[in-house]
Amino acid sequence: MAKAKEFRVTIEDKPGALGDCFRALAESGVNILAFQSYVEERESLVRFIPDDAAGAKAVLGSLRMNFEETEAAVVSLPHRPGELGRAASRLGEKKVNIDYSYGGFEPGSARPMLVFGVDNVTLASNALDELADEKG
Repeated sequence: MAKAKEFRVTIEDKPGALGDCFRALAESGVNILAFQSYVEERESLVRFIPDDAAGAKAVLGSLRMNFEETEAAVVSLPHRPGELGRAASRLGEKKVNIDYSYGGFEPGSARPMLVFGVDNVTLASNALDELADEKG
């Protein structure tokens, strides 16, 4: 899983708004694998990786939410000290700039999934695939 569809959604910054969005996705059978949320300029900005990008797009569209769909570099690595550092360092070695990152879990397991928003998704994905194949 080197690349994944990521959604960036702007949600009104008020109690319950994030829950309403995520509940609507769940009711349509869309599972959130990883997400981050923060408030900027009185709006809640959410990034997430769904297990069903087409389903997520349909739900967000039906809710008339302001969103964009992008790609992010994703890797699943063992849950042990140093793995996040190895992944970030590998991207740096390949001259890939990390704009943001967050974590979640690989579908069907408790294995961590790292998400990187980067300036070159293809290069980052290849580097992270190589890293995942190495014994570290």
